Amino acid sequence: MSLGVLSTRGSHRWLFLYLAMAGMVLGASAWWVQSGMEVSAAKTRLAELRYEHLPLGEIHPAGWLRGQLRIQADGLSGHLDEFWPDIKDSGWIGGEAEGWERAPYWLDGIVPLAFLLDDEKLKKKAKLFVDYALEHQAEDGWLGPEKSLKGNYKGRDPWPVFVMMKVLTQWEEANGDKRVVPALTKFLRTLDRQLDERPLFDWNKMRWQDGVVSVHWLYGKTGESWLLDLAEKMERQGYDWVAHFADLPHKNKVDKWEHESHVVNNAMGVKAPGVWYRQSSNDKEREIALKAIKVLDKYHGQASGVFSGDECFAGKMPSQGTETCAVVEYLYSLETLIQIFGDSEFGDRMEKIAFNALPAAFKPDMWARQYVQQANQAVAKVSNDRLYTTNGSDANMYGLETNYGCCTANMHQGWPKFASHLWMKTAEEGLAAVAYGPSFVETRIKGIGVSVELSTDYPFDEVLNFQVTSESPVLFSLHLRVPGWTENATIQIAGGIMSSLETGGFHTVEREWSGTTEITLTLPMPLSTERRFNNATTIVKGPLVFSLKVGESWQHYDGLKPHDTWQVFPTSHWNYALQIDGEDPQRSVTFEKRQVGKNPFSPEGAPIIARVKGRLLPEWILEKNAAAPPPQSPVASDQPLEELVLIPYGAAKLRITEFPTLE
Repeated sequence: MSLGVLSTRGSHRWLFLYLAMAGMVLGASAWWVQSGMEVSAAKTRLAELRYEHLPLGEIHPAGWLRGQLRIQADGLSGHLDEFWPDIKDSGWIGGEAEGWERAPYWLDGIVPLAFLLDDEKLKKKAKLFVDYALEHQAEDGWLGPEKSLKGNYKGRDPWPVFVMMKVLTQWEEANGDKRVVPALTKFLRTLDRQLDERPLFDWNKMRWQDGVVSVHWLYGKTGESWLLDLAEKMERQGYDWVAHFADLPHKNKVDKWEHESHVVNNAMGVKAPGVWYRQSSNDKEREIALKAIKVLDKYHGQASGVFSGDECFAGKMPSQGTETCAVVEYLYSLETLIQIFGDSEFGDRMEKIAFNALPAAFKPDMWARQYVQQANQAVAKVSNDRLYTTNGSDANMYGLETNYGCCTANMHQGWPKFASHLWMKTAEEGLAAVAYGPSFVETRIKGIGVSVELSTDYPFDEVLNFQVTSESPVLFSLHLRVPGWTENATIQIAGGIMSSLETGGFHTVEREWSGTTEITLTLPMPLSTERRFNNATTIVKGPLVFSLKVGESWQHYDGLKPHDTWQVFPTSHWNYALQIDGEDPQRSVTFEKRQVGKNPFSPEGAPIIARVKGRLLPEWILEKNAAAPPPQSPVASDQPLEELVLIPYGAAKLRITEFPTLE
């Protein structure tokens, strides 16, 4: 009997009985292995992951990426628990402050950050919360504090526990904590019973897929078939993201707050088709997973790779904002999808968001964050007269808790999870580089110790140098992503002949690896332009989007150091139209490389700049304290032609990214 083709839509329950009976005859060890080992049955009941992330501790960031993580650890991320009541006095450690999503959100970034940096202080901070949650688990299995819910139901909200489950699975993989599997098993038994009495609702209804990720993880550890029944129940009670992305119900700016058009819900929902594909094996889910990105781009896409939402869908106008929570959740959805399907497009989008929208959300020292960022961000100030749909007057400022504190809690997962998903294992027990950044990975393949060091300044340079070292000769494949935007990519192995690579997809190097083998991958980054809102133009080079470098005056607004709130005002003109050769834009733009320093995502530290000519457009002004829509291109201007400097989007805290173009 082949189990791999069976659906889990209720009709398979007879099979669970069959398996249970078989287990009694053959012995449980024939079906699963205890003590956290991978369960063989899991591989037949769930669609096999194309790529599987490596446990925390096997990937080590290097170069500028490690520096960025260190900046994060030295900023808000590493210190929130020392002064912010919602972490310092969290209900998750018995305190009187918020006991819902904020501490789990923070931990979801702090745990990977701690192990990527091997930072004992951060590990100790995380351990305090993990220990308390596990040691204070309710008798019936509930994890964490109980939250009063509306109505007569004396209930518990599963949503924050969905986040905490992600924390605990990362924690277990990093240090083998034997308390995690039984604690999650006990909690999910309780959740299973609760869902029969009260189905998923509100936030947890929209975010069921984030819970199912951990249910599937646990099934891979224990092989207990009731977990798949629970996952099916959660999917059935949850919001139908497949239908949502098949025909997006909100194609224009949304005028009122609602769950279905909420930017963070949608960023999380992008992963839902893939998560459920593992259980359904339905090709429709695979199709919708890719379509979701395209449909969001079509109606609400922004130049940085994310989509608008302030807090709900806001169309394509580049002064509409995108919430920081959505940036990091979109990244995590893509990191999940590339594991399931292995499509290189997910890796391309991961990098675009990580190298542009992610760093743009923070003050360079990461002691302040925005609630929403804008592609055309001419000023960041208190705006009582504003264009946002539901956000408040301080949403665009840099601070600790401007607008809402959810982004303050959730922003931490962005860089650490990106770094921890650079390298993955293949289904055939090889290694895959699904995204690129300076790093070092050490793991075991077929029982042999293998390490790969990637030395590179990517994305600020096109050359990637790999050193693959194995303790003993071992045959395995190395998958290297070739981005869809590159041209004339090449690879050279062990000093041999340089070979050309096809664009888009993964190039596989399969060989017996012995000793140290050097590989040079070159990914040329041609200039490209995108036509955007009102026929405006955006300049792109490889995974980097370029923005006008606007002079910045950071003015203290309130708060006490080091977590002040800041307004940022322009000290130079921002309202320019570019002179671009439409047939050959490379004739209009020149690039200059600089040394990659300690903070490449700062205006003064940008490792690459672009120079282009343009003219002022005096009629392009601020409206509602934001850059007005770019005038319809082409435009005319009688102002002098000037040389303009553009820097990577993520380095520019004030920026213009979508430019009118001159006649």
